[in-house]
Formats: sequence, C-alpha cells, structure tokens
Amino acid sequence: MSAVSAEILSLRRFGDDQIVTLAKLAIENAFQPIAEIATGAVFGYETLMRGYERLGFASPLELLDKAESTGQLLALEHMLNTRAFAGFASLPDFASRTLFVNFDSRLIGLEGDVVERLGSHLKRAGIPPSSICFELSERFDGGKMPDFAGLVQRLRLAGFKLAIDDFGVGFNGLKLLCDQPVDYVKIDRHFISGIESSPRKRHLVRHTVNTAHVLGTRVIAEGVETEAEFSTCRDLGCDLVQGYFVARPTVHFSDLQPVYPHLEASGGARRHSTSLDGILIRQQIEQVPALRENGDLDEVFELFRHSPQRSFFPVLNANGEPRGVLHEYHVKEMIYHPFGRDLLKNHMYQRHIAHFVTPAPIADLEAPADEMLRIFAGMDGADCVIVTENMRYAGILSAASLLKIISEKQLKTAQDQNPLTGLPGNRAIRDYVQDAVLDGDEARYFCYCDFDSFKPFNDHYGFQKGDLAISLFAALMRRHFIGEQKFLGHVGGDDFFIGISGATHAEVEAVLRRMLAEFRADVRQLYSPDHQAAGLMTGHGRNGETATFPLMRCSIAVLALSEGFVFSDTQAVSARIAEVKLQAKESEEGLVFDLFGA
Repeated sequence: MSAVSAEILSLRRFGDDQIVTLAKLAIENAFQPIAEIATGAVFGYETLMRGYERLGFASPLELLDKAESTGQLLALEHMLNTRAFAGFASLPDFASRTLFVNFDSRLIGLEGDVVERLGSHLKRAGIPPSSICFELSERFDGGKMPDFAGLVQRLRLAGFKLAIDDFGVGFNGLKLLCDQPVDYVKIDRHFISGIESSPRKRHLVRHTVNTAHVLGTRVIAEGVETEAEFSTCRDLGCDLVQGYFVARPTVHFSDLQPVYPHLEASGGARRHSTSLDGILIRQQIEQVPALRENGDLDEVFELFRHSPQRSFFPVLNANGEPRGVLHEYHVKEMIYHPFGRDLLKNHMYQRHIAHFVTPAPIADLEAPADEMLRIFAGMDGADCVIVTENMRYAGILSAASLLKIISEKQLKTAQDQNPLTGLPGNRAIRDYVQDAVLDGDEARYFCYCDFDSFKPFNDHYGFQKGDLAISLFAALMRRHFIGEQKFLGHVGGDDFFIGISGATHAEVEAVLRRMLAEFRADVRQLYSPDHQAAGLMTGHGRNGETATFPLMRCSIAVLALSEGFVFSDTQAVSARIAEVKLQAKESEEGLVFDLFGA
C-alpha cells in the first residue's frame, strides 16, 4: 500500500464534519501565472487547490461539492481565500498583479454579506479590491439565484474584477457575458487543445474574441500547452494566456517570474505597426485624460469644467485597464440640482465614479482598422473605441477618427495601385501576406509571377509593346482569378503576385497552367513573323551581353501554406520565394510549387 493511499485511509476515519479541519492540514494554495500574450509579462495568477487527493477526492470540485453538501462550504472557502490572499500579499510585486480567485455562487445568501466579508479579508492582507478578480463558473446557473445580479453589481462597485471561467463548456456563459459587465472571459481548454489544426475551433475562438472586445471584455486562453496553441491564440486576438506552456502551477512562490521571455519569442515576433492600418491608427488616436474608478467625484467635475466640449471620459481601474466611459449626462442631473453636487461629494451618499460607468468597446492598438470599425459598429450607441497597448489604456478612437482612418486607407491603397494595370502595389501585397500567414483556416498559395526574356523584347519592340504585354498578363489574371478569396497585385514592371485561399493544390495548378498557356500564345502575337517563325530573337541581357533569347513566357513560383499552418515572420516568405523563383525560371514548364513549413 502506498504512503498516499495509507494517508487517505487514515483521514477517512474522520467524519464528514471534519472536512475543513483536515483541509487545513492537507490543502495548499498553488499559483499559476497568467501572462500578457503580446509581451510575456505576468499579468496575474490564478490560485489553485493542491493536496485534495490526500483527502480522498478526485478533484477540487468534488471536495467543494462535498463541503457544500455537509454545510461547510462557507468555512472551507474562507480558509482557502484567506490563505490565497496572504500568499498573494507576500509577493514582492503583488501591487501590480491580479489574483484570480474562483467564486462559488452557492455562497450567496450564506451567513452575511459576501462582499463585506471579502473586503475584510483583503483589508487585513493589505490588498486593494482592484487586485482581485473573481471567476464566475458556468457550472452553476446564477440566473436562478435571486441575489446573483445584485451580488455581481456590488462586487464590481467595490472595485473587484470579474471573469467568466470555463467559457463555452457550461450552459450559462453567453448569458453571463450578455447580462453582466465582466472584465475577462476565460476560454475553456476544450477549445484551445489542438486549435492550430482545427478550423472549427479557430472560428469559434475568433468570434468569441471579437464579441468580447465589442462588449469591452478581454479574453484569456486557458490550458495552453504547446507553442502552436500559443501562437494561434495570439494571432486570433486573445489578450492573456494561461497554461503549462507559460508555467505550471507552483506552491513555491519564489519560483514565480515577472516575465516569461519565451512567450514573446515563440512563433516569431508579433507584428508591430508597420502596416498601413497601424500607421494610420497611431496618427488618429486621441490620448484623452482618463478617470480612475476609485477616484473622487471632484475629478469628474474638474475634467468637464476644463474640457466643456467633451461629453465623456474613459474610466480605468487601479491597474490602468479600461472599465468603460463616464458620460456627462450621467452626472449632469446631479450637478445642476440645487444640492446635487454637495450630495455627490457627501461620503454618506456612498456613490463614486464606478457607479456611473458605461461599458465601451475595446480594441488592441495592433488590430486592423476594419476590425476596429466592426467592433465600434457592434455596440449601439458607443461613443468611441477604447484602444489599449499591452492591456493598458492608450487612448480612444472616435467615430470620426475611424471613418478618417478608413478613408485614408482607401486613398493610400488607390495611390499604391499600379497606374498601368490598376492592380494593388507593394504595400497592399505586403499587408495581404502578413494577414494570410496568420490565418490558417484554409490552405493558402502565394504565386509570384515573373516574365522570362522580357528585357530583350522591351528593348527591341519599345516600351509601348512592353506595356501591352504587361497589360495582357494583368487581363489574364483578372479573367482566371475572380472572387473574395483571390488577391491580385502588381509588384512592378513584369512582376506580379496572386494570392489564393480555400483551394486545393490541383485546382490552383490547373488554373495557373491554363493562364500560362494562354499568355504564351497571346504574347507570341506581339512578335514579328520572323521572330515567331524562329521561336527566338537576338538581344542584350541584363549585363549588356549579346545573346539569343527564346520568345517571352511567364514563370510562376508558388509558395503553398497548408491548412492550420500559421507563423509571423514574413521575411521568411521573401527568403524562400527567391529560391523557388530561380527553380521556376530554370524549369521546362515555368511552374514550381513549394510547400512552406514542410
């Protein structure tokens, strides 16, 4: 018999009414880091129960259920939370971190006010409420508890943060997200496991992220165990990450680190604002002064007095994260009431900035402009999008700013178009590739097209006929590639780009072969009868040497990315395509496929 099983048997000799007493001996609090997905910096920790198996339970939930059935849940939670708060307060950097604590909704209505009791625990530990986030589990239907909505409101007004735990696997998550102003959604491990190879999971997570951001809620990916899962969650827009790939839970708090550099390095560096969207967004962002939700109402009056043209201000929590906005009309009635301002300032009135906050959509500074516009449009009556950088407030984008960004983008895109073919140029091609390498829902094909023997033809027949050959190829591209999942670009001169997604290798190869054959036949007609009959011509190469050249054709190097494969280093595409283009030019048919990432 093992030592553990012997210990279990000895503990089982005690009655069920001794669960809390035994838990004090057997249970330990472990902390698991929750990191910012963009930087690897630790945002906070989730407190987890360890040692429950020594009491004969298969999981923490089983122990909690047993405690609830024997009337000891309140005492057990009190013991666990007290220890967790004490451990958190012992960390040297706890003031800048958040502790995520499971909140069992079955505690509602048990012996007094839960919020007041929690506040007393924290006061003794020296922890501000803004450093604590309570996780509301989908296991229990809070809507069936008459005091649940009131409790959530009191927790939030007291300065606590709220999260929906295990989102997607219970029956209550969407209802909670709809009805309650939560700060975080923790996507369950079920949707994260193997997400890099599951289009269905990526689709669900992407839409969960977009929905949460529209509602002003940040997203935590739970249970991330591999580099591929991490990279995919990051590219889908998740804000925070938790799991074995970051760090395992530990009862040894000295092992905790302030930052995990392997997260930032993993899967390639995150794209920073080199895209046209990023540049335009940074130009338009307004760094409006923000209020703190735990601040004095006098700050509100002063801000509106100094900025009479502004009708609202962003509100942040003590950690610098957006909570929403405070509108002038929320306090205007009290301001203009004969005794309203005095009443608001009266401490007995017990109302502060948090009472007047309205949720607002949130977007990361690196989000595409079109996505920001969708987020803004998704919340009726929104005054702005609150923009964050690495989870912290960076400024706002008003409706006018968003429309200006979209207008500027369209203008810049038009300016970038090649005047001869009317096709998008290098900037648009680069942005397309940057987005496509991050979206592994379908197979993607980057086709780089380059004419062979174009220079001697252009030198001999003149630029007008050279432009005619270029226009001819552009027309063939438009004829053969139609639809939303096709992107056509003109790099310059006789270099073109075709981006394709959602097709098979065989389908892409068949269309490219038809296009190449048509171009070869059509461009032949631009030569003189003598050159057509000979099938070649004499001219000067790029180094000025006289040589014989075959009639013009196009060679195409295709870089294929399989479904589920994502990465961030677009420079790797340029390096790889240079090699494949040489192979295509040297090949008999002028068409070479290369599977990237194989």
